[in-house]
Amino acid sequence: MAGQHCKEHQILTYLLIKSLHMITAVATLSGFVLRGYWMIVKSDCLQLKIVRIAPHVVDTLFLGSGIALVILLQLNIFSQPWLLAKFTGLLVYIVLGTIAMKRGPTLQIRIIALVAALTVFAYIVGVAVARSPASWLNVLAA
Repeated sequence: MAGQHCKEHQILTYLLIKSLHMITAVATLSGFVLRGYWMIVKSDCLQLKIVRIAPHVVDTLFLGSGIALVILLQLNIFSQPWLLAKFTGLLVYIVLGTIAMKRGPTLQIRIIALVAALTVFAYIVGVAVARSPASWLNVLAA
């Protein structure tokens, strides 16, 4: 009976962490799109303290929940090509997002970086759904 309780606890923990990861994925994407729109229209909203702080909190929860899932499931990202693709995609997304929101010298470069970052985010979601580096191509072929 104790073994069954422990297994139920593990399943519940997994479902809670996975839900947190998926919710924060939606939140980080939504916030990025909104900030990207504000960047394009040159809104003063980008200067609000909450707008400058919230993305870091959400992104930390997003990354932390992803790491927690990897640990909980005892996965090795180097032996799981789809996980390595997600991690690599995340790094590219972060770099492009930084260019889009802060480092791009012109509005045109920032918009290009924004679109590229959103494309990479879509790729990452496809990798997660397909559990394949082929991303959405793998889903469409099925």
